[in-house]
Amino acid sequence: MATDYADMEMLRFTTAGSVDDGKSTLIGRLLYDSKSILEDQYEAVRVSSERRGESEVNLALLTDGLKAEREQGITIDVAYRYFSTPKRKFIIADTPGHIQYTRNMVTGASTANVALILVDARQGVVEQTRRHAIIASLLQIPHMLVCVNKMDLVEYKEEAYERIRHEFESFASKLDVHDISFVPISALKGDNVVDRSTKMNWYQGPTLMYYLENVHIASDYNFIDCRFPVQYVVRPNTDEFHDYRGYAGRVAGGIFRKGDRVMLLPSGFSSTIAKIDSFDGEVEEAFPPMSVTILLEDDIDISRGDMIVRENNVPTDTQDVEAMVCWFNERPMQLNGKYALRHTTQEMRCVVKDIRYKLDINTLHRNQEDKEIKMNDIARVTLRTTKRIFADAYRKNRITGSLILVDEGTNETVGAGMII
Repeated sequence: MATDYADMEMLRFTTAGSVDDGKSTLIGRLLYDSKSILEDQYEAVRVSSERRGESEVNLALLTDGLKAEREQGITIDVAYRYFSTPKRKFIIADTPGHIQYTRNMVTGASTANVALILVDARQGVVEQTRRHAIIASLLQIPHMLVCVNKMDLVEYKEEAYERIRHEFESFASKLDVHDISFVPISALKGDNVVDRSTKMNWYQGPTLMYYLENVHIASDYNFIDCRFPVQYVVRPNTDEFHDYRGYAGRVAGGIFRKGDRVMLLPSGFSSTIAKIDSFDGEVEEAFPPMSVTILLEDDIDISRGDMIVRENNVPTDTQDVEAMVCWFNERPMQLNGKYALRHTTQEMRCVVKDIRYKLDINTLHRNQEDKEIKMNDIARVTLRTTKRIFADAYRKNRITGSLILVDEGTNETVGAGMII
């Protein structure tokens, strides 16, 4: 059974919605109806709900981990939740809805396969809905599922659901989103979350859980462009592995096979893959998101931060980087400011050469006048790095196309960037 579990596909999804749209209730409902919480956890929530004078068990309390969140009944930080069903393992990034927590949403959504966007059936598509859809499209989340929640409060009427669907579709046509689905639910009552609702016979689509278990995510990775950032050089120096020299890391793109000709960056030397080792022993091929050790036929000097690629398919090799950056820090971004930059397994310094424009997250308007980039702002900037970096556009590869900026004085992460 253990091996089956280890081989199960992992789906990461992020939840986003306006305040009080019922995100925490929905996650609580998913955990409860899929039998992913323990009896004592449920009992603690039931007692807590009674103490607050609530008539029903408040499943939202299952996810609001911070004391401040429980007191205000809102989500502030990104809360990660793990659960599994017989079909898949899941990681939920429950992200806050307020504008002042845009950075938290960017953090939670950066690795997601699916963005779950909640819309209150009574309110329809509001400013927050648009903002979250824009961030999801900026972060190139492959699948978007719009959950029209609180259908019980609009008497489960098809017209209410259809109105929101049309409104969202016309707005989303301006965004770079390829796969949008819709489902009408009531997180509070459990309609169409795990079990199919008997009150919305007009809806023929899948339940939320069926969608999450079956949405096709195997092709979300880039299997075309071979990218292997080296994290660590393995030299055991034991009698058994006297001449062993392997390069360990996680495959960021493409498929590497034994016998393939590869090129090493930055040196430009070529070699052939002699062997690929994994945790479970030798494998014939490696692809994202596998962690492996690659052995080469030639003895070439390679260290952490180098990249193994294909000879005829190389990333952009540059010191001038154009990126959309979400700013995380209370101190604004400094033009000509110096920051540490981390990209794949490389670390270097960089300077902010130019701030092109600030993006209005509600309208997608590019503001070229206001160049002050404060916390939670998203801006297009030009960075000059001290070392060459091997990067792809973020839309092509979310791993080799992303970077983070770090304040060298405090070691705080001050920004996350998507390379253009």
